[in-house]
Amino acid sequence: MKKLLILSVFLLAIFSLTAQTSQKIELTDLLKIKTVSQPQFSPDGKKYIYLVKSILDDPDKKGEYTYQTHLFLGDMLTKETRALTSGKLSVASASWSPDGQFISFVRLATDNKPQVFLLPLKGGEAYSITSIPYGAAAPEWSKDGQSIYFSSTISVKEFLSDSLYNKSRWIPSWSHEKPGYDWTSFQTKSIKPNPNGNIDEIRAYLIQNEKDKKAKVINQLDFQEESTTSSELEVAAFFKVLISGSTKPTLLSNPYRRIEEMKELHGGNTFVVCMPSDTLKHPDKVLDNVIALYDVSTKSFQTLVEKPGYRYTNLSVSPNGKYLAFFELKVGGIPSPVAKIIALSPGAYYQKIIPLDRIITQWSWSKDESKLYFTAQDHGGVPLFEYDITNNKLNTLSNTEDGVLGFDQNEGQFIYAKTKISNPSELYYFSKNNPNEIALTQLNAVWLKDKVLSLATKKSFKNKKGLVVDYWVMKPVDFQSGKKYPLLLEIHGGPTAMWGTGEASMWHEFQYFAAKGYGIVYSNPRGSGGYGTEFMGANMKDWGQGPMSDVMQALDLGISEGWADTTKLAVTGGSYAGYLVSYMLGHTNRFKVACSQRGVYELSTFFGEGNAWRLVPNYFGGYPWEKQTRIILDKESPLSYVQNIRTPLIIFHGEQDLRTGVIQSEMLYKSLKVMGREVEYVRHPGATHEITRAGNNRQRLDQMLRTYEFFERYLR
Repeated sequence: MKKLLILSVFLLAIFSLTAQTSQKIELTDLLKIKTVSQPQFSPDGKKYIYLVKSILDDPDKKGEYTYQTHLFLGDMLTKETRALTSGKLSVASASWSPDGQFISFVRLATDNKPQVFLLPLKGGEAYSITSIPYGAAAPEWSKDGQSIYFSSTISVKEFLSDSLYNKSRWIPSWSHEKPGYDWTSFQTKSIKPNPNGNIDEIRAYLIQNEKDKKAKVINQLDFQEESTTSSELEVAAFFKVLISGSTKPTLLSNPYRRIEEMKELHGGNTFVVCMPSDTLKHPDKVLDNVIALYDVSTKSFQTLVEKPGYRYTNLSVSPNGKYLAFFELKVGGIPSPVAKIIALSPGAYYQKIIPLDRIITQWSWSKDESKLYFTAQDHGGVPLFEYDITNNKLNTLSNTEDGVLGFDQNEGQFIYAKTKISNPSELYYFSKNNPNEIALTQLNAVWLKDKVLSLATKKSFKNKKGLVVDYWVMKPVDFQSGKKYPLLLEIHGGPTAMWGTGEASMWHEFQYFAAKGYGIVYSNPRGSGGYGTEFMGANMKDWGQGPMSDVMQALDLGISEGWADTTKLAVTGGSYAGYLVSYMLGHTNRFKVACSQRGVYELSTFFGEGNAWRLVPNYFGGYPWEKQTRIILDKESPLSYVQNIRTPLIIFHGEQDLRTGVIQSEMLYKSLKVMGREVEYVRHPGATHEITRAGNNRQRLDQMLRTYEFFERYLR
């Protein structure tokens, strides 16, 4: 009896100590998360670089937070790392020179434009080698290491009058679509603007008003950006600059040819490019493209790959120029790219389709060109794959439950940024000789060591279409058998997004609600990415009822575990999931409370308001003015069932969100308010569609906290 008493006291002490040291995830832990990206080996494989994004107090704005991304250098032998950059200015697109003596990156310069910088590894400060007025992006080293290629985004109209880079007086080959105008009408530098003058002077005056932002005159089809409308049409321009920076960058091609991607093949004179299939048509009217060889000296193109109605992206030339890997994607319909490889050697014929029906997120060639390594979304994870080109053999190299969100490889060694259920982001290493994973950073592990987390359990079921649907269940962190808990159904957007333990964007939100005592169920219903073309296309003309049945079945299976309080069910989701939440509320009263974020609620209006308007013809087969399509759009629109919504609802939308369009949420809110339903509407000034992923951090915190507070009104 005495021994039993001593044991009980000991266990109680251990429990008390654990309770004191273990902490739940808090709202402001969001600000502690550091994100690793773009790891890269040095050419000799002895060192590596990577970027780290942090959230810090804004020194210039009290109570605000700012993102900073900085460059770090690591040593493979010692595993020690050190920061190479610091301060307010973030860096991007870091890369080693072929000889390993320099690192290039992009950072804002004194002109407040992004420029290319070089950092000498032998010592000294980073210095800019470009000062181009358009800004620089995506630098890539030439094969000989003497130059850097980069791209700039150029206004079509502005380039007409550029005396530095447009000395040839190039004009676009396509129509401006401004009735009665040609491109020379915009070359007005020699004409004095005069509202009382002749017609040329009046036109010059009106054009000046546009330049001074007093008017937006829109003629193109695609005029909606992420946060504003624009009358400016922009194209990519590709440049070459010597690393000495002794001369101004050289423009490699006429920007009006609309080259979308450019990769050096050999000698700095021949490039593989993606370009529109028809350069005589307006850019908005040509979505398909071709892959071609481009000769800089002769300015000539030779088509390599072309298929009407298809477009090509993500060019990757093998190290010695033997092969080209790329994505082939049918224009219209669901985004389901096919990964292909072709031979680039003269006279050689070789073509293979990589045998994996998944969306590939990144790839990298082995030095001997025998293998292609890549990551791809798959069943809730983002594993690393090896494709043996000769044997047409595919191997999985990493844990399929985790998410590899950036990697590099060198002679059988791998470094990679990864998210997993116990840690949102760290840098890791393994080799084929020693496949045991080694953590190279402890960026989040340090502050997480005393945190108690909820670990998701993956399960699956077969839906009514015979498709296998994965879902995950998370119990509250303080779960006790025999107690009942509120259950939150989380739904993802897209609709082609994929959730799982290998996807990082929801890591904090899931842990936060689990820490607050909620159970969580989330799933990948029909239409999700990560399961192949058939699965992704299973919601064509069916955005509502079919996906609803999948997420509700996942919810019911979660409830069947016996610990959920079915009188305290909540649901939330953003973007397409904002759509699905409101659609579901029009068809069921099972939820006690709901949250709909930056959603689409009336599909015909969405066609005109959102910059993602092509989802309408791609998923529903036509346009709102077509009778049969209009019937489908009305049937699939949540607003058609708004009179049935009686669940208390909080609606969020960023005021600058043009991807879905803020009028969508105004329509839903007004409708519910007119009918006297319990509804609250929250607008975040200046916020875009990316508010919860990359928006203002106070607004990110505000939205999550308001959601929790609203839920608590009805669930507690």
